[in-house]
Amino acid sequence: MFIIMAYDIEEERVNKVLKVGRRYLTWIQNSVLEGEITEAKYEKLKIELAKIIDKKKDSVIFYVNKTDLYIKKEIMGRERNSTSTII
Repeated sequence: MFIIMAYDIEEERVNKVLKVGRRYLTWIQNSVLEGEITEAKYEKLKIELAKIIDKKKDSVIFYVNKTDLYIKKEIMGRERNSTSTII
């Protein structure tokens, strides 16, 4: 499945969240990662993040696409971290 992860984390935890996210996904731009991962890895990612974030102050949003039928990615301006073509 294809995941986009966007986050808004307080400064003291932001580097830890980014580090965990980069183990599973590709950094795209500030506070955004994306990539294809299995359901099991997606669950592990959520468990690891839950141990780091403060649920009253921080926010992590996942956009999940479980099918390859339609994914379109458009970039305006400079692409910060090139990724492979999405199928």
